[in-house]
Amino acid sequence: MKTVSKVLSVTTLSVVLALSAGCASTATQESTGQFIDSSIVTAGVKTALAQDDLTTLLDVEVETFRDVVQLSGFVDTEEQKMQAGEVASTVDGVREVENNLVVKPAS
Repeated sequence: MKTVSKVLSVTTLSVVLALSAGCASTATQESTGQFIDSSIVTAGVKTALAQDDLTTLLDVEVETFRDVVQLSGFVDTEEQKMQAGEVASTVDGVREVENNLVVKPAS
């Protein structure tokens, strides 16, 4: 009887661990909750950029993954690039900003 109880306990524990691992996010995917949080952060960054005088007209792509915001696109000046990074970093929920904006060459 003790053996059956131990086997049942081990089996139950294995099933619980397997199911909980299936709910966890991986390094390249977000859970549903993380995805929603990232979407909220992205919207906040886009709003903040739109409200800032220096960055309001910029065509900047904003993506968020696990509280890390990535800015990409082209800007006219180094000042715009730096300002966009600063604005993004002030938004609630942003842990880090990867500023991949490229300054257009002078024509």
